[in-house]
Amino acid sequence: MLELRQLRHFLAVADTLHFGRAAELLGMTQPPLSQSILALERQLGGALFVRSKRSVRLTDFGRQWLEHVRLAVDGVAALSDVAEQLLSGRTGRLSLAFVSTADYSVLPRLVQRYSLAFPEVELELAEATSDIQIAALLDGRIDAGILISAGAALPGTLGYHPLLSEPLVSAVPETWIAEGRLAPVDGVLRGDDWMREPLIIFPARVSPDFHDLVTGFYRERGHVPAIQQEAIQMQTIISLVSAGLGLALVPASLRHLARTGVRYLPIAGAVPELETGLVWRNANDALTLANLIAIAAKLDTEN
Repeated sequence: MLELRQLRHFLAVADTLHFGRAAELLGMTQPPLSQSILALERQLGGALFVRSKRSVRLTDFGRQWLEHVRLAVDGVAALSDVAEQLLSGRTGRLSLAFVSTADYSVLPRLVQRYSLAFPEVELELAEATSDIQIAALLDGRIDAGILISAGAALPGTLGYHPLLSEPLVSAVPETWIAEGRLAPVDGVLRGDDWMREPLIIFPARVSPDFHDLVTGFYRERGHVPAIQQEAIQMQTIISLVSAGLGLALVPASLRHLARTGVRYLPIAGAVPELETGLVWRNANDALTLANLIAIAAKLDTEN
């Protein structure tokens, strides 16, 4: 196996083409340097230098091998810097999953701040529902997730930081308003009549917190939701609303998702709030993750 010491000896002689000056640069005497080069040549099975009493020059093999050795030695020299960057979280990889609602609220700002602070970190983003994120975190398949939480307890091995709390608003078909099926007052849904209309909602198995928040709101007002359709993607829910299949209760930030045929209306009275938060595995000691959590905490002061 080649030794780094021998490679550095070879570079010194190749750069100076003089064993005496090379030995001086290396802080050694000439005989051990000559022995090192001879041992390297025997190991490689070919001469690196043509020696005479007056000069030293590289063989064709030595000249071509030189560029590879220089790259290898430079790479080894850079390893300490790479290690320092990895240990500080300034480089590496970080996998982050997110629910579809976060795409219209906290995700863009969090990703922007993290990428500006740590541009050398490879950030892997994947959309996933809350249940899939929790399973992936517990299995160590992702580093962090942005999910919906209404205060339900997470597994004790997971850490959590709230990012955003926002009221629910209604997404309704515009045709229902045009036809008089719904009659908002000053752009607000008032009363309870609208609660008798078909509802489109996330399934409980995918986002139990969100599902319970919506159905609990109906029950508090003495209604049983008439669930027309379930869908696991917010974009799909809004598309179904646009098609007139029902209305949906969605986080207020989803108003950024403009869709023809859909009107977002506030709901009068006390309305539940949906919390979105960052979750991670406590046992994950990666600095890339710690830096993400720190940036997420700083976002609190801007809300």
